[in-house]
Amino acid sequence: MLERTTAGVVNVATFALVRTYHSPLMRDPFFRRFFQYPAQPRERRRAQSAGSGVVVDAEAGFIVTNHHLVDGAHEIHVTLSDGRDYPATLVGVDAPVDLAVLRIDADDLTELAFADSQDLRVGDFVIAIGNPFGLQQTVTSGIVSALGRSGLIEGYENFIQTDASINPGNSGGALVDLNGRLVGVNTAILAPSGGNVGIGFAIPSEMVSHIMAEIIEHGFVQRGRIGMTVTALNPKLADSYGLTTTTGMVVTDVVPGGAADAADIRPGDILARIDGRAMRRPTDYGSQEAITMVGDELEVEIIRDDRQIRRTVSIERNWSVAGGRIHRRLQGTVLMDVFLENVPVGVYVSSIDRDSPAWVTGFRAGDTLLAINNNTTRHIGELARLLGGVEHAVVRLRRQDRFGDIRF
Repeated sequence: MLERTTAGVVNVATFALVRTYHSPLMRDPFFRRFFQYPAQPRERRRAQSAGSGVVVDAEAGFIVTNHHLVDGAHEIHVTLSDGRDYPATLVGVDAPVDLAVLRIDADDLTELAFADSQDLRVGDFVIAIGNPFGLQQTVTSGIVSALGRSGLIEGYENFIQTDASINPGNSGGALVDLNGRLVGVNTAILAPSGGNVGIGFAIPSEMVSHIMAEIIEHGFVQRGRIGMTVTALNPKLADSYGLTTTTGMVVTDVVPGGAADAADIRPGDILARIDGRAMRRPTDYGSQEAITMVGDELEVEIIRDDRQIRRTVSIERNWSVAGGRIHRRLQGTVLMDVFLENVPVGVYVSSIDRDSPAWVTGFRAGDTLLAINNNTTRHIGELARLLGGVEHAVVRLRRQDRFGDIRF
């Protein structure tokens, strides 16, 4: 199996351009301007990081690796197991999941087939393949020691935990089953001493395959938002919602105007399945959000009043919502999300009724709401959460090219 598989794992080396000045004083722009010295830094090429990657399409030359390996790189080189070296092009990245896709122009590549990571169970045997500490083609074995791990990075997490030795340099490498199929991409280690202590983490192959396909098709990830908050049920929470069951996931909040709201999903509903996937823990929902893209239609199964109900949730890029559903001071507005390079960066007032409560408060059409009480408001969901139950607030906004505050 390893003779077939190891050729599909490559070494990824990145290089950065470092600018240095002849004198420390030259780094000061005021010094250069006062003495009319031009800025003439010297540039040198410096190795930035080294890790691993997995060939996922031999014909097209696509390789998947970690975002943190290639972040800020000026040059990327890929070395195959047979010693061939190629410059690589960065196709795109997804920082919240720590994935990147590279492409090389090479023949006779070996790709790894994907396994369904949802079929993994604790105790399954797995093998990690990578280039730890710059050593070529190192293989370690172990078992899946836990599933659904989170709390390691800021982003979408549903990690496979393994005791197969994963060390620095293994990042971006393959975690395979005993048939040589890819079950995960190694991404992190728990290493208080700087080395392996028997706990490593991998991004599940299901998440990798969805995000990889999105990056290859568009060059970036067009992730959509379902628009609800869920939490694990416990007896106290079940009692507060009047539920007869104490297991599963309960919807605790629904974003006004969002996809879940449009599908008539309500707080207190028990979330059973999304597209056939059982929702047993918060990481199940988080991993579903990670692979939910604009244009998707999700079949959602909920339980309400002991009845099973199916809803179709349509994921659209631009939500619009009446501001009065979020706060009485926003009554009279229509709000939409603002995107920059496919990332939500604020809430836009697309229209406003003259003499409405929002108009009297000071809002105008064209305003972009950026923060509530110094807490960033990147999208309507965050705006609704920050203004929920709040009577008075300071709203930071941008109007044309100026920034200001509105207090109410």
